[in-house]
Amino acid sequence: MQVISRSKTKHLTLLIKHLQLRRTCLSSCSSTTVPSISIPTNTNPFLRPKREALSKLLNQRPGVSQLKQIHAQVVTQEYPSFPSITDSLIHCYLYIKDITSARTLFSSYPLPSPPTLLWNIMIRAYSKLYDCQEPISLFRQMLALDRTLLVFPDDYTFTFVITSCSHRTYLVCGEIVHGLVMKNGFESNLYVGNAVINMYCIYKKMEDAQKVFDQMSDRDVFSWTSLLCGYAKHGEMGRACEIFDQMPVRNNVSWTGLISGFVGVGRYVEALCYFRDMLCDDKVQANEAILVCVFSACAHLGALDQGHWIHMYIGKSRIFESSNISTALIDMYSKCGKIESATRVFSRISRRDVHNFTSMISGLSIHGLGKDALRVFNQMLAENVRPNDVTCLGVLNACSHSGLVEEGSSIFNDMESLWGVVPKIEHYGCYIDLLGRAGYLDKAFQIVRTMPMEPDIVIWRSLLNGCRIHHDANLAQCIISHVGKMNHRLCNGGEVLLSNLYASLGSWEGVAEVRKLMGERRNVSDPGRSWIEVDGVVHEFQVADQLHPQIEEIREKLKEIMNRVSLGGYIANTMHVSFDLNEEEKEQAVAWHSEKLAVAFALMSTLPGTSIRIVKNLRTCEDCHMALKAISKVYGREIIVRDRSRFHTFKGGDCSCRDYW
Repeated sequence: MQVISRSKTKHLTLLIKHLQLRRTCLSSCSSTTVPSISIPTNTNPFLRPKREALSKLLNQRPGVSQLKQIHAQVVTQEYPSFPSITDSLIHCYLYIKDITSARTLFSSYPLPSPPTLLWNIMIRAYSKLYDCQEPISLFRQMLALDRTLLVFPDDYTFTFVITSCSHRTYLVCGEIVHGLVMKNGFESNLYVGNAVINMYCIYKKMEDAQKVFDQMSDRDVFSWTSLLCGYAKHGEMGRACEIFDQMPVRNNVSWTGLISGFVGVGRYVEALCYFRDMLCDDKVQANEAILVCVFSACAHLGALDQGHWIHMYIGKSRIFESSNISTALIDMYSKCGKIESATRVFSRISRRDVHNFTSMISGLSIHGLGKDALRVFNQMLAENVRPNDVTCLGVLNACSHSGLVEEGSSIFNDMESLWGVVPKIEHYGCYIDLLGRAGYLDKAFQIVRTMPMEPDIVIWRSLLNGCRIHHDANLAQCIISHVGKMNHRLCNGGEVLLSNLYASLGSWEGVAEVRKLMGERRNVSDPGRSWIEVDGVVHEFQVADQLHPQIEEIREKLKEIMNRVSLGGYIANTMHVSFDLNEEEKEQAVAWHSEKLAVAFALMSTLPGTSIRIVKNLRTCEDCHMALKAISKVYGREIIVRDRSRFHTFKGGDCSCRDYW
């Protein structure tokens, strides 16, 4: 096969040279100073190539430059009047993705109309472009043709047109085309039906998608998978599981759709369960999309053991560790508290891209390793990898968590001029948080008042958190007043921060006033939850948990732990309890926080000396922070807690954050 290929290439090159010679001769003959030369066309076929020879060359799909030369020869020899030559040229131009040249040939077709096949391939080419008008325009032209030309839309036409409708902003075109499908009797066609199902799923019209699916007389794995992925994409996981269980055949896309659906709605444990089930299916192997999803699930749960096992599975299965997989691995190890493992993955990447760098910088950031994050950021710039908005967000977070005000200010001010990244509200939020934590509250407030977009709840909460850290109730009250003048509802988050600030200062009148301002709003915030992995099983705890099967035993263990650390000097920090209770009631209010329950469970379920890793959905409170420092010292355990914003590694009575959080 290799010899034949070379022979074809040699023949093609030889013919092109002769075509160029022919063009040169014709050009010379056109001069007034040179007499015309008559070239005997019969003695050398390369000087006037036959139509069959050109067709043969076009069937070999030549490159751009060669195709242009052949096209020029076709025009010179007046071959465009032959439909077969035009057909081949259109196919060749679409093959090299030159849709403009193909459309020009299509529009000047030598017959009254191109055949249905050419209509289809032109519609298909345009259907791959997002929100493009041309497929519908061509379809309308096709429908308007004289019936005597015998050019009618077929199943391929409808499939490509519906695919194009799936890429448009509105569904109305798709619904009209679906009506034409039924009118023309193609509703039972498998490929048309699959396209219609997929279209309705994209527009979240699951009832319509289900109806089309139910009416199909013939279904394949794509029919089932499109419906499954539609339900999963829009969070209807119960229905997605029903479809999945009924599927006669499953493929990688089916498993990916289900697992990614569970990750998308935050049901990470189920995502990992289905991944383990998938590994039992001999017909399916984990692909990049599935692995990225399960690493994300492990990262959210802090399931280090499972994440590490999946990493080993990749190596044993000889799955190529793509850039996306490496990025997901760095993220997983970072969020599971193993920043050194994340660094090893990063260092093994031979050609790092912006996503690898961004994941590493963000990982170092949440571990409070601001200087290391800046070092990687500078390495990124040295390797001429341009940072994006997420990279800048990560490095600003790193500066905020480490108190690097000068470095963070420099990056924030240079984002747009050096790297073309226009600061978004998230970047302002990080910078304001950096200034607020470091005590530059007036400057932070001034930036909030002059920023080019309206501050959101995160901005105000960052500023109020700075007031809480530095006990500035006056500025906090000014912020609340300023927000009130703007008719901006701060919501429970900010008002609770102010309430806690007053409580920490013992100003119960202030607490009562804030609670009164909150009025009758009853927005229930997400309760504090913590997850811990023990022996490969992830356990979940809520504040004042009553659901865990061992909760009574855990509560008794926690009482024992708190009594023991109290003897070592721990005193419950109740200054942020926003109710005027007596001290015993306040201590009870903070005693059953979810991370304390998780630590108690770990101490009764793991061997002495084992590290304890916990993931929490909210920011850890000051009392839990103090308690975990004391527990790490008294029990000789390393306790790693990932809260909403960063990692805390408690060891020997100290925390890696150095109480700067």
